[in-house]
Amino acid sequence: MDTENPSAPPRAQSRIPGKNHPHRRAHSGVVHDNARHTARFTVIGNHLAQHPELSGLAIGLGVHIQSLPAGAPVDIKTLAARFPEGATRIATALRELEAHGYLRRVRERVPGGRIVTRTVSCNQPGHRATTPDTARKPARRPAPDDRPAAKKLPPVPEPTHSTPALLRTATDLLAGLRREDPRLLLSATDADRLAPGVAAWLERDLTPTAVRDALTTDLPRGPLRRPAALLAHRLAAQLPPPPPFRAPVSPPPVRHPLRNCDGCDRSFRGPEGAIRCGDCRRASARPPAPSDSR
Repeated sequence: MDTENPSAPPRAQSRIPGKNHPHRRAHSGVVHDNARHTARFTVIGNHLAQHPELSGLAIGLGVHIQSLPAGAPVDIKTLAARFPEGATRIATALRELEAHGYLRRVRERVPGGRIVTRTVSCNQPGHRATTPDTARKPARRPAPDDRPAAKKLPPVPEPTHSTPALLRTATDLLAGLRREDPRLLLSATDADRLAPGVAAWLERDLTPTAVRDALTTDLPRGPLRRPAALLAHRLAAQLPPPPPFRAPVSPPPVRHPLRNCDGCDRSFRGPEGAIRCGDCRRASARPPAPSDSR
C-alpha cells in the first residue's frame, strides 16, 4: 500500500486571470529619470517632438535649429558638416519642416543692394508672423515725442468778456462738483480747460447754482470714464441763449427848484448858482445895437 509523501510540493495554484496569460508578454514602458534644467536648455513643444507626420531626422533638425542662438548658420552645407546623414537627407528634412511651418525662408535686401535669403525658425507655427528684423532686434520703447497724445476734450463755449473774477468763479464751481457727485472729480488741467465754458454760462445771467444743477442732473449710471469730456459736451450742447436785449433807459430829466431872476425878477427853474432866466441870459449875450452918431 502506497503511503503519502509528506515532503511532496503542494498543488500548483491556478494563474490569476488577466496577468499570467500563457500567450501574453509583459510590456515595459519608458520611465523618466528627470532632473530640472537650470542652464543651457531649450523649451520644445510636443507638437514638434511628437509630430505624427515629420520624420525622425526632421524632428531632430527642428529641435537642433530651435536650440541655436540667433544668427547661427542653418544652411544645408553647415548642417551636413554637423550631422552624418548627408546633404540629400538633410535637405529633405528641411523641406519637411518648411512644409509644416517650422521653417520659413524670407528674401530681403541688405545694405549695398544685395538680396539674401534668411531662414526663420518658428517654434509654434501659426502663432504669429515675425520678420527677421523683429526676431533679431528687441522692441524699442517709444520716445516721449512718439507716444500718442492724450485725447483732447470737446470744445467748450467761450465767454464774450472774460475777467479773472469770472474765471475764478467758474473754476471754483467746477472744483465743487465732486461734492455733488464723487465721479465728477476733475484734475486742475481739466478744470482750467472747462472754466471758459462755465464762464460763458454765467455771463448769460445764470446763477452758479443753476449751472451746477445743469451739469450734475441726470448723469449716466455706473462709473464715468471721462467726466471732463461729459461736462464739456453738456457745456456746449446745453448752452442757454443769451438774455434778451434791453435798451438803456434814459434817466428822468432833473427838475431844478424855482428861483427869481436878478434881471427881470421873474421866477425860473435853474441849477444851484443860476441868477438869470434864459431870456435874460440870451439878451445879455446879444451884441449891443450900433449907436447913431450924427
